[in-house]
Amino acid sequence: MNKIFKIIFLISLSFFSIYSGGNSSEEKIKIGLLVPMTGNDKDLGQLLIKSTRMALEDINTNKLEIYPKDTASNPSQTLKSAAQFRDLGIKIVIGPIFYKNLIYLDELEDIVFLSLTNKTLNLPNNVISSGVNATSQLNTIKKFIESNEIKKTIFLTPKLDYESEVKKAIKQSRIKTFKHFIYDTEPTKLTAQIEEITNYKNRKQNLADEIKRVENSDLIDKKKQLEKLEKIYTIGDVNFDSVIISDFSESLKSVITSLLYTDVSPKNKYIITFNQWFDKTILDEKAIQPIYYPSINKKNLADYENKFFKKFNKYPNHLSLLSYDLVGLIYYLSIKNELTEVDKIFKKKNSFKGKIGIFDIKDNKINHRLNFYKIDEGKLKEIF
Repeated sequence: MNKIFKIIFLISLSFFSIYSGGNSSEEKIKIGLLVPMTGNDKDLGQLLIKSTRMALEDINTNKLEIYPKDTASNPSQTLKSAAQFRDLGIKIVIGPIFYKNLIYLDELEDIVFLSLTNKTLNLPNNVISSGVNATSQLNTIKKFIESNEIKKTIFLTPKLDYESEVKKAIKQSRIKTFKHFIYDTEPTKLTAQIEEITNYKNRKQNLADEIKRVENSDLIDKKKQLEKLEKIYTIGDVNFDSVIISDFSESLKSVITSLLYTDVSPKNKYIITFNQWFDKTILDEKAIQPIYYPSINKKNLADYENKFFKKFNKYPNHLSLLSYDLVGLIYYLSIKNELTEVDKIFKKKNSFKGKIGIFDIKDNKINHRLNFYKIDEGKLKEIF
């Protein structure tokens, strides 16, 4: 079905390329692009501008025009630039990037903003989150859990600003979790919490009690049993068979290391995390593997990165890949719909296959169908 869809879409692209390329009188589709062009984030903004330019060349049509404007990573400047789009008759905008820049955009009700944020809570009615959100990730994790018949999953979430996002995603994905723990990222507090979650002190005491029992016994193989007990750290199992950790980078490594300290090994329990964007430093941490996580299509990402580098002599990031896909998404929707009614388009059910993967659109929401990966022995493997 996906192959058929892709063929139809490519045929559509070719059709518009032939029949719109030389027709200067045809009405253009004006797309706004809100990115930081000044300030600390200007390099990121330039990557997104280059990415959308590359998307236009790849689509090969004169039907699209992109108008970049500066947000300066500031909410007031974002509103000012967005208001200029309204004067140009622009109805759809890619951006802004950051959640903090969305707060005033509900003043421009006649424009739809495809923000690159992955946050979905408390968005203005005219803003659609197009980032890889927590619900998309948990939908994929849920598929893995069900296919492996994992019965008892605990959830670990850091006490950070996306805690509410995770709680909402758990509810929307309907993933079955045994317990949900909110932990402190401060190392000493984290270790104490992990000890409590894993019932470590009791399991450690069980070992001490068993050693004492054997030492005081008249068992024939006492020495052999004591040698065996000296090789383990605890006695007794934990009350779960998988852990989902909604954390990243060094903080994620700290959590898994704390689990190892409490004698919970990734070799015995599934350790599942959120999207790590193929963080290469995790590959080197063999002691905390295997680790499982959802993410975008890695082959497509690599192809895009190589193409971007050949063109611009620098490597892009994943946000620029998202902006590349959003240009294609808007073009695809323009083929199927009248963009004069852009506010209604994202209420309809649509699916679009981009470089990141498949976008599912419905009720002013964008979710992503993600791939699932395993890191083990320093190697990355695609599960599905």
